[in-house]
Amino acid sequence: TYTTDTKSREENKKTIENLYRFSVDIKKIRRLKEWVLLQDAAYVKEIADILQEMGADETTIASILERCPEAILHTPAEINSQRTLWQLVCQNEKQLIKLIEQFPESFFTTEYHENQKANILFFQELGLKNNIITRFLTSAPNIFYNPVEKNKNVIETLQKNYLSLGGSDANMKIWILKLLSQNPFILLNTPTAIQENLEFLQKNYFTDHEVLQLLSKLKGFIFQLTPTTMQKSMLFSKNVFKCSDQELKHLVLKCPALLYYSVPVLEERLEGLLKEGISVAQIRETPMVLELTTQIVQYRIKKLSASGYDIKSGTLESLNGTKKDFEVNYGKIQSKKERPIFNPVAPINIED
Repeated sequence: TYTTDTKSREENKKTIENLYRFSVDIKKIRRLKEWVLLQDAAYVKEIADILQEMGADETTIASILERCPEAILHTPAEINSQRTLWQLVCQNEKQLIKLIEQFPESFFTTEYHENQKANILFFQELGLKNNIITRFLTSAPNIFYNPVEKNKNVIETLQKNYLSLGGSDANMKIWILKLLSQNPFILLNTPTAIQENLEFLQKNYFTDHEVLQLLSKLKGFIFQLTPTTMQKSMLFSKNVFKCSDQELKHLVLKCPALLYYSVPVLEERLEGLLKEGISVAQIRETPMVLELTTQIVQYRIKKLSASGYDIKSGTLESLNGTKKDFEVNYGKIQSKKERPIFNPVAPINIED
């Protein structure tokens, strides 16, 4: 947003002096964003004073300005407006300064101030809690750059589809809020793209109830796909597992990753499993194993093998799940292995 073509191409000495005063590492700025030091106007002291007012100490101020030096190119009025805006969703200034320290770029993007404000108020009206909105501001700031009407249209499209797929009025608000909380990037899609993806699933024999199920299981990430990529992934799975359309549909419902991951990703994971001696039939029985990266699969197989568990002849269920799930399964296998082969308190049969 700032020009890097300056008349003199010389560093602004006053800016350098002021940054030194706040113990900022100038070398770091020169290495990463030298253009900031070439600008004629900078507000180092003013911005540092505002941060200090909010409770930042010298170390915090230096850290913020090193990571986001363009902060000093904003006027104090712009930063105070941003401060007031973020206070709408922050509990106090202590929380606010902590967020600025962690995500300075999000806070110091002031070009979309009016859109940010309108979107914050819209999300509050929608029923999103302030702690969720602050998470959006820091981890998905670009959804606030959209005009509020664009975000409203996407939400309305989701609501309309939820009802047409058989969702109830009573549950709609909870469903929308949950979907947004899990994946705010849904809002970067267009209503048309959302519609096309849902129609693609319906054309591929998924019932309305099953489409809703997939939306929830995929946490809305389905909207970041296209009918073409989904078609390719489904065709790949159909060929690998040699199954009918109906069988494929059941596999996808069991493991939505078959729809979500691209063909190269599925190919790589499948090859990794086959190299470990696992058969296609075993994978078809437990397709969720394709949700795991090849590295995770290799690590888990190695650990299970060391305990005497033969993954080639057993079920793949023991490989599945989160790290916690796996450790629980592994613990069960370990305890079976360590159990005595006879019951010491059972009566002994002695033949006369």
